[in-house]
Amino acid sequence: MFRLPLALVSALLFAVSFARADPSIWRAQGWKTDFSKTSINLSEVLSGGQTKDGIPPIDNPKFIEVSAVSDLGEREPVIGLEINGDARAYPLRVMTWHEIVNDRVGGVPVAVTYCPLCNSAVVFDARIDGRALSFGTTGKLRHSDLVMYDRSTESWWQQFVGEGIAGTYTGRKLKLVAARLESWTDFRTRHPDGKVLVANNPWMRNYGRNPYVNYDISRPSYFYTGSMPEGISPMARVVVVRRESKPPIVIALQKLRDSKTMVRDGIKIGWKVGQNSALHSSVIAEGRDVGSVSVSDATSGRDLVYDVTFAFVAHAFHPETTIEK
Repeated sequence: MFRLPLALVSALLFAVSFARADPSIWRAQGWKTDFSKTSINLSEVLSGGQTKDGIPPIDNPKFIEVSAVSDLGEREPVIGLEINGDARAYPLRVMTWHEIVNDRVGGVPVAVTYCPLCNSAVVFDARIDGRALSFGTTGKLRHSDLVMYDRSTESWWQQFVGEGIAGTYTGRKLKLVAARLESWTDFRTRHPDGKVLVANNPWMRNYGRNPYVNYDISRPSYFYTGSMPEGISPMARVVVVRRESKPPIVIALQKLRDSKTMVRDGIKIGWKVGQNSALHSSVIAEGRDVGSVSVSDATSGRDLVYDVTFAFVAHAFHPETTIEK
């Protein structure tokens, strides 16, 4: 959630990360959240150094046709989403600076989200009890992960799992929507008639730049204070395959890279070269190649919900699940 070079502000971040928030302080800041309802220990919520919507979500997204795109690198990462024949790409060069896009795709209200500190790209059906919600950023973090809020009740939601953690919607879960974190080339090939998100005000942010240079080859951010996974680097990429009625499947990306294809419980998980890391080089288009993951039903080929995140994140939110190394 910070926007300055890590090496220059490490001491400040360390101090901010331990400035544990307090409901009375949050109320004084204007939050209308019902903090008497919560599913977590609120001491786990840290200030990310930002105010409410200090990282501004995109509420009226602007798109252009695939054929009109000229500034995306061939291997640049995008979140590829298709619902009811409506295909859209959300480049991380834009998502890094906004983290949430409130959109309607194929007639379905969705929240397209990306947390850079977790490299977590997750799409949600934005409806609860038939009511479409609009989401913003709280400026808070839990386990280094974005804490969102809905504008109807100001309930707080954990981005990584899509669950309400404080307020009226505590304990409620948003429905996950299958999407791909893929290269621009792959999306363009799959959806030549698709649409691509562009910045509403391209001069307002340094789009295409990565404010977290070398983050994915360093260590977890100062905003993570929990335990670390055993037998694997906390910053190793892992694939988390989400399942509704079972624990997730978590596989180290290196293991998947070595075998290229795996099948687990009727789920086909594949990897191939050709996608930049958005958290390596100062220019996203020049990031190291970490490859692309696909997850589908082994029988039907239907895309399934998954995420490519860091081992420490998977461990923080699914400590009972063993990471396949």
